[in-house]
Formats: sequence, C-alpha cells, structure tokens
Amino acid sequence: MRIDVVTIFPEYLAPLELSLIGKARRDGLVDLHVHDLRTFTHDRHRTVDDTPVGGGAGMVMKPEPWAEAFAHVLAEGRAALGEQARPEILFPNPAGAPLVQATARELSTSPWLVFACGRYEGIDERVYEHLAARGASVRLISLGDYVLNGGEVAVLAITEAVVRLVPGVLGNPESVVEESHSHGLLEYPIYTKPALWIDPDGVERRVPEILLSGDHGRIARWREEQSLARTRERRPDLLDAGRDAGDSGSAA
Repeated sequence: MRIDVVTIFPEYLAPLELSLIGKARRDGLVDLHVHDLRTFTHDRHRTVDDTPVGGGAGMVMKPEPWAEAFAHVLAEGRAALGEQARPEILFPNPAGAPLVQATARELSTSPWLVFACGRYEGIDERVYEHLAARGASVRLISLGDYVLNGGEVAVLAITEAVVRLVPGVLGNPESVVEESHSHGLLEYPIYTKPALWIDPDGVERRVPEILLSGDHGRIARWREEQSLARTRERRPDLLDAGRDAGDSGSAA
C-alpha cells in the first residue's frame, strides 16, 4: 500500500515511524510519503491561507498550493504504481462521514491512499470540486463530532486503523477478528495471568472461573454474552443500528 500525506507540519507524522506501522514500512508493506504543502507556494512568506470571502472568522487554505501539491503527488504516485493507478483522496474533516471499522476495512484493500491535512477554518471548497471534476475519488472522513486544530491527528488515527488491517502487518491475523466493532459489537472483557491478582488496595481480583475451565465452547458463549451486555450498556446505538439494518434488509 502507498500512502501520501500533504501537510504544513510534516514532523507531525513522525509517529508513523513507530510500532507496527513503522515495522510495516520497514518490511515494505507500506510505502509512506509526506509532502510539505508550503513547497508548492511561490511567495517569500510561503503563504497557504487567506481571509474567507464573504467575511467571517479565521483563515481559509488557498486552492493554488493544494492544486499544485495534488498534481505533484498524483504524478509521483503514478510513476511508481502505473499510469492507471487511481488513489482514494481522503480529507479529514468534521463535516465528513464518520470513520467506522467497515470504512477502515474497505480502505485497507486500496493500493493507494492520499491524505490532505487541512488547517485553520479548512480548505477552499473549490479544491474538492477540482479533484472531482478530474475523476478523482474524494472522501471526507470524520473521527467524531468535534473539531481538531488540523487533520494530522486524524491522519495518524485513520492510518493506524487502516494499516493494521493490511495483510502481514499484525503478527497474528486472528487478532482483528474478535476485537471491538469487528462484528458490530464491543469486545468482551479480556484478562491475562495471574488468575488471582491482589491489587494495591489489598483487594483480591480473580479471572472469571469460566475462562479457566478449558471448555472452549462455554468460553465462546460467555464472551459473546459479555460482548452483547457491554454493547447494550455502553453503546446501545450499535444495537439499534443493527436492528435498523435488519429491518431494512427484511423489508427489501
């Protein structure tokens, strides 16, 4: 998988050198390229923003540097992947579709992702129009109903959610099968050794006996029950979404 990131803070992406993502890069599973948007400016102040047309607070990122940046990134990527290569262009944006596990799974099958990190009040809307007019696949993705200072934090989160699903990145591919959201529910409680732990307050805390039984069928049923109960308590909206999907499917 090739990943390109355009940002005015390239150093913000340094954590992608760490942990499993860094290992995936060193193993050749991920080819990451970070581009400084200011490289594509032509004034001595390297200006990437201006005041909003029509008035309003803050600054808006100018279309010209972005157009040049995308032209460069797409040309470079196609030189490496082939002229027919077509990336998914992703804009982290609170006005976008929420990032869910299904989205991460879908993006993990793409050979090429391009991230654009907005700042200030955002990117001039005409940049999206320009890319769409050229036939690009443009998607706005939101981490949640809140606002960040820029897209870099979101890129770190999205990249980790996506790359860990790329075959070969996780040492044990079964790890992604039972975790939260993989089946629409939250993950069940997990434990490790010792089976009896006396916490710093002197309280004895034991692993549930069923997990020590060796009966894998009972353990699987217990975990399923716990997953359902945890989802009902913490995220009932996930259960509602599942019921809505089921109703919609049966009605069709």
